[in-house]
Amino acid sequence: MTAVTIAEESPRQPAVVRLLELSDAYAASLYPAESNHLVDLSTLEKPTVSFFVARRDGEIVGCCALVEAGDGTAEIKRMFVDLEARGLKIGKHLLAALEAKAETRGLAAIRLETGIYQPEAIGLYKAFGYEERPPFGSYLPDPLSLFLEKPVRQVA
Repeated sequence: MTAVTIAEESPRQPAVVRLLELSDAYAASLYPAESNHLVDLSTLEKPTVSFFVARRDGEIVGCCALVEAGDGTAEIKRMFVDLEARGLKIGKHLLAALEAKAETRGLAAIRLETGIYQPEAIGLYKAFGYEERPPFGSYLPDPLSLFLEKPVRQVA
């Protein structure tokens, strides 16, 4: 039995940088540059960002960020799980941690942009109740992008 933990950590760690590089390469293999909306390491270190790291038996195997927009919503960025750790429900654990953080921050909704060639990611988000919506923020319509949103459950 492998122990998986999710915690807020700094993105500036060699194993996280490696994951971000793998994520960049994966996105570049699927989409042209103008359809890749990746944020860099310095953006992930801003105070409006909650960065989560997934560890399996202490090793970093996944990450994601909740980036607050300043309007009561936040966007999921940089959700990525190492290929060798896929199938262990790490994406579900990361998404649950993000949603719990959004609740405690009193946010109204969580949004995201993902690519149409990532059926596993789309399936995960839809299973968690995310629904399609038009582009938001600075995004423009893109036939290779899918925009999703989920209202945040308000804690009584």
